Amino acid sequence: MTERRTLTVNGIELAYQAAGPGGGEPLLLLAALGESSEDWAPVRDELARERRVYALDLRGHGGSARTAEYSLELMRDDVLGFLDALGLDRADLIGHSMGGVVAHLVAQRQPHRIGRLVLEDAPAPLPREAVPPVRPPGDLDFDWAMVLAVRPQLDRPDPSWLAGLARITSPTLALWGGPTSHIPWSAVAELTDRIPDARTLTVPAGHLIHTTAPADFLAAVEPFLTA
Repeated sequence: MTERRTLTVNGIELAYQAAGPGGGEPLLLLAALGESSEDWAPVRDELARERRVYALDLRGHGGSARTAEYSLELMRDDVLGFLDALGLDRADLIGHSMGGVVAHLVAQRQPHRIGRLVLEDAPAPLPREAVPPVRPPGDLDFDWAMVLAVRPQLDRPDPSWLAGLARITSPTLALWGGPTSHIPWSAVAELTDRIPDARTLTVPAGHLIHTTAPADFLAAVEPFLTA
Protein backbone atom coordinates (compact mmCIF):
# COMPACT_ATOMS: atom_id res chain seq x y z
CA MET A 1 0.00 0.00 0.00
CA THR A 2 1.29 3.45 -0.90
CA GLU A 3 1.33 5.98 1.93
CA ARG A 4 1.19 9.74 1.31
CA ARG A 5 3.08 11.78 3.88
CA THR A 6 4.79 15.11 4.49
CA LEU A 7 7.99 16.15 6.26
CA THR A 8 9.42 19.54 7.15
CA VAL A 9 12.86 19.86 5.57
CA ASN A 10 14.98 23.02 5.45
CA GLY A 11 12.02 24.98 6.80
CA ILE A 12 9.56 23.90 4.09
CA GLU A 13 7.01 21.10 3.81
CA LEU A 14 7.84 18.34 1.35
CA ALA A 15 5.28 15.76 0.25
CA TYR A 16 6.22 12.21 -0.64
CA GLN A 17 4.89 8.73 -1.23
CA ALA A 18 6.25 5.69 0.57
CA ALA A 19 5.70 2.06 -0.41
CA GLY A 20 7.22 -1.32 0.32
CA PRO A 21 8.39 -3.14 3.44
CA GLY A 22 9.65 -0.94 6.25
CA GLY A 23 12.89 -2.87 6.57
CA GLY A 24 13.63 -2.94 2.86
CA GLU A 25 16.64 -1.27 1.29
CA PRO A 26 15.75 2.41 0.69
CA LEU A 27 15.26 3.72 -2.83
CA LEU A 28 14.46 7.37 -3.58
CA LEU A 29 12.72 8.50 -6.80
CA LEU A 30 12.96 12.05 -8.22
CA ALA A 31 10.64 13.05 -11.05
CA ALA A 32 11.11 15.43 -13.97
CA LEU A 33 10.41 19.14 -14.15
CA GLY A 34 6.72 19.75 -13.52
CA GLU A 35 6.02 16.17 -12.40
CA SER A 36 5.08 14.86 -8.97
CA SER A 37 5.67 11.62 -7.10
CA GLU A 38 2.58 10.16 -8.78
CA ASP A 39 4.52 10.07 -12.05
CA TRP A 40 6.30 6.95 -10.73
CA ALA A 41 3.05 4.96 -10.34
CA PRO A 42 3.72 2.70 -13.39
CA VAL A 43 6.88 1.26 -11.76
CA ARG A 44 6.58 2.16 -8.07
CA ASP A 45 4.85 -0.98 -6.82
CA GLU A 46 7.18 -3.34 -8.66
CA LEU A 47 10.22 -1.49 -7.33
CA ALA A 48 8.69 -1.67 -3.85
CA ARG A 49 8.19 -5.44 -3.72
CA GLU A 50 11.28 -5.88 -1.54
CA ARG A 51 12.48 -2.30 -1.13
CA ARG A 52 11.28 0.70 0.81
CA VAL A 53 10.56 3.19 -1.97
CA TYR A 54 10.21 6.94 -1.42
CA ALA A 55 8.95 9.14 -4.26
CA LEU A 56 9.52 12.80 -3.43
CA ASP A 57 7.74 15.92 -4.66
CA LEU A 58 10.57 18.42 -5.12
CA ARG A 59 9.89 21.95 -3.89
CA GLY A 60 7.35 23.69 -6.09
CA HIS A 61 5.96 20.36 -7.31
CA GLY A 62 2.87 18.35 -6.40
CA GLY A 63 2.02 18.57 -2.70
CA SER A 64 5.30 20.20 -1.68
CA ALA A 65 5.60 23.85 -0.68
CA ARG A 66 5.63 26.72 -3.12
CA THR A 67 8.53 28.89 -1.99
CA ALA A 68 9.95 32.34 -2.61
CA GLU A 69 13.20 30.93 -3.98
CA TYR A 70 13.98 28.06 -6.35
CA SER A 71 17.18 26.54 -7.67
CA LEU A 72 18.56 23.12 -8.47
CA GLU A 73 21.01 23.55 -5.58
CA LEU A 74 18.11 24.11 -3.16
CA MET A 75 16.42 20.98 -4.51
CA ARG A 76 19.68 19.07 -4.01
CA ASP A 77 19.85 20.27 -0.41
CA ASP A 78 16.19 19.35 0.11
CA VAL A 79 16.92 15.78 -0.99
CA LEU A 80 19.83 15.51 1.43
CA GLY A 81 17.69 17.00 4.19
CA PHE A 82 14.93 14.55 3.35
CA LEU A 83 17.34 11.63 3.81
CA ASP A 84 18.42 13.14 7.12
CA ALA A 85 14.82 13.57 8.27
CA LEU A 86 14.09 9.91 7.51
CA GLY A 87 17.26 8.84 9.31
CA LEU A 88 18.73 7.32 6.14
CA ASP A 89 22.51 7.34 6.01
CA ARG A 90 22.51 5.84 2.51
CA ALA A 91 19.99 5.11 -0.25
CA ASP A 92 19.83 4.18 -3.91
CA LEU A 93 18.60 7.01 -6.11
CA ILE A 94 16.73 7.20 -9.44
CA GLY A 95 16.19 10.55 -11.13
CA HIS A 96 14.34 11.29 -14.37
CA SER A 97 15.27 14.27 -16.57
CA MET A 98 15.55 17.32 -14.26
CA GLY A 99 15.21 14.90 -11.35
CA GLY A 100 18.29 13.16 -12.75
CA VAL A 101 20.21 16.44 -12.68
CA VAL A 102 19.22 16.92 -9.04
CA ALA A 103 20.21 13.30 -8.40
CA HIS A 104 23.73 13.68 -9.74
CA LEU A 105 24.14 16.95 -7.83
CA VAL A 106 23.22 15.02 -4.67
CA ALA A 107 25.73 12.28 -5.53
CA GLN A 108 28.41 14.91 -6.14
CA ARG A 109 27.80 16.75 -2.87
CA GLN A 110 27.71 13.71 -0.56
CA PRO A 111 28.95 10.67 -2.52
CA HIS A 112 28.84 8.38 0.52
CA ARG A 113 25.07 8.83 0.84
CA ILE A 114 24.18 7.21 -2.51
CA GLY A 115 24.51 3.48 -3.11
CA ARG A 116 23.50 3.00 -6.74
CA LEU A 117 22.48 5.81 -9.05
CA VAL A 118 20.14 5.64 -12.07
CA LEU A 119 19.89 8.68 -14.36
CA GLU A 120 16.90 8.26 -16.67
CA ASP A 121 17.15 10.32 -19.86
CA ALA A 122 18.97 13.03 -17.94
CA PRO A 123 21.56 15.23 -19.66
CA ALA A 124 25.05 15.99 -18.51
CA PRO A 125 25.23 19.62 -17.31
CA LEU A 126 26.26 21.12 -20.65
CA PRO A 127 25.12 24.42 -22.16
CA ARG A 128 22.23 24.09 -24.58
CA GLU A 129 20.11 26.36 -26.74
CA ALA A 130 17.63 28.21 -24.57
CA VAL A 131 13.99 27.98 -25.62
CA PRO A 132 11.63 30.32 -23.71
CA PRO A 133 9.20 28.21 -21.68
CA VAL A 134 5.50 28.55 -22.47
CA ARG A 135 3.08 28.23 -19.59
CA PRO A 136 0.51 25.45 -20.08
CA PRO A 137 -3.10 26.59 -19.81
CA GLY A 138 -5.23 26.07 -16.72
CA ASP A 139 -4.32 25.08 -13.19
CA LEU A 140 -0.89 23.55 -12.73
CA ASP A 141 0.38 20.88 -10.33
CA PHE A 142 3.60 22.87 -10.01
CA ASP A 143 4.70 26.46 -9.47
CA TRP A 144 5.33 28.25 -12.75
CA ALA A 145 7.79 30.53 -10.93
CA MET A 146 9.85 27.41 -10.25
CA VAL A 147 10.06 26.65 -13.98
CA LEU A 148 11.21 30.20 -14.73
CA ALA A 149 13.90 29.89 -12.05
CA VAL A 150 15.40 26.50 -12.94
CA ARG A 151 15.16 26.48 -16.73
CA PRO A 152 18.05 28.99 -17.07
CA GLN A 153 20.15 26.71 -14.85
CA LEU A 154 19.41 23.75 -17.12
CA ASP A 155 20.24 25.84 -20.20
CA ARG A 156 23.47 27.31 -18.78
CA PRO A 157 24.64 25.01 -15.99
CA ASP A 158 27.27 25.97 -13.46
CA PRO A 159 30.56 24.65 -14.99
CA SER A 160 31.47 23.12 -11.61
CA TRP A 161 28.61 20.62 -12.02
CA LEU A 162 30.29 19.00 -15.02
CA ALA A 163 33.63 18.76 -13.23
CA GLY A 164 31.86 17.47 -10.14
CA LEU A 165 30.64 14.33 -11.91
CA ALA A 166 34.11 12.90 -11.28
CA ARG A 167 33.38 12.95 -7.53
CA ILE A 168 30.52 10.47 -7.84
CA THR A 169 31.51 7.11 -6.37
CA SER A 170 28.20 5.30 -6.95
CA PRO A 171 27.87 2.65 -9.64
CA THR A 172 25.76 4.56 -12.15
CA LEU A 173 23.37 3.55 -14.93
CA ALA A 174 22.54 6.24 -17.49
CA LEU A 175 19.41 5.32 -19.47
CA TRP A 176 18.76 6.95 -22.83
CA GLY A 177 15.35 6.92 -24.47
CA GLY A 178 16.70 6.56 -27.99
CA PRO A 179 16.35 8.78 -31.07
CA THR A 180 12.78 9.86 -30.25
CA SER A 181 13.96 11.47 -27.01
CA HIS A 182 14.64 15.21 -27.11
CA ILE A 183 17.74 14.60 -24.97
CA PRO A 184 20.67 14.12 -27.39
CA TRP A 185 22.75 10.97 -27.13
CA SER A 186 25.90 13.04 -26.63
CA ALA A 187 24.48 14.65 -23.47
CA VAL A 188 23.78 11.22 -21.96
CA ALA A 189 27.06 9.66 -23.10
CA GLU A 190 28.91 12.51 -21.42
CA LEU A 191 27.66 11.25 -18.06
CA THR A 192 29.27 7.86 -18.71
CA ASP A 193 32.50 9.54 -19.72
CA ARG A 194 32.61 11.75 -16.63
CA ILE A 195 31.32 9.47 -13.85
CA PRO A 196 34.03 6.97 -12.87
CA ASP A 197 31.84 3.85 -12.55
CA ALA A 198 29.09 4.41 -15.11
CA ARG A 199 27.49 2.63 -18.01
CA THR A 200 24.91 3.69 -20.60
CA LEU A 201 21.93 1.67 -21.79
CA THR A 202 19.48 2.62 -24.54
CA VAL A 203 15.79 1.85 -24.05
CA PRO A 204 14.17 3.16 -27.26
CA ALA A 205 10.97 4.44 -25.67
CA GLY A 206 11.46 8.19 -25.87
CA HIS A 207 11.98 10.58 -23.00
CA LEU A 208 9.36 9.04 -20.68
CA ILE A 209 10.89 5.57 -20.44
CA HIS A 210 9.32 4.51 -17.14
CA THR A 211 5.82 5.53 -18.23
CA THR A 212 5.97 4.61 -21.93
CA ALA A 213 7.72 1.27 -21.43
CA PRO A 214 7.57 0.39 -17.72
CA ALA A 215 8.44 -3.29 -18.27
CA ASP A 216 11.56 -2.36 -20.25
CA PHE A 217 12.51 0.21 -17.63
CA LEU A 218 12.22 -2.36 -14.85
CA ALA A 219 14.13 -4.94 -16.88
CA ALA A 220 17.01 -2.49 -17.14
CA VAL A 221 16.93 -1.04 -13.63
CA GLU A 222 16.12 -3.92 -11.30
CA PRO A 223 19.14 -6.10 -12.16
CA PHE A 224 21.37 -3.04 -11.83
CA LEU A 225 20.01 -2.19 -8.39
CA THR A 226 20.48 -5.72 -7.13
CA ALA A 227 23.89 -6.42 -8.70
